[in-house]
Amino acid sequence: MRRPKGIKTKKSVAKRFKITGTGKILRSHAGRRHLLSTKNAKRRRRLGKLAVVSKTDEYRVLASLPFSH
Repeated sequence: MRRPKGIKTKKSVAKRFKITGTGKILRSHAGRRHLLSTKNAKRRRRLGKLAVVSKTDEYRVLASLPFSH
């Protein structure tokens, strides 16, 4: 069978980023997967929170998520 044509969402990008109601793109911090015992509590707390993607990289994320904006 033939695959239907059309644009597709990059699922790997959809799992990594979240778009807010105002259009900001949120991402998670790197460095929270393992070796947490060597990092202090303040650093671990900060890594757990979401960060905003910079303006220069927004277009790359939005290009991979055609149905989100």
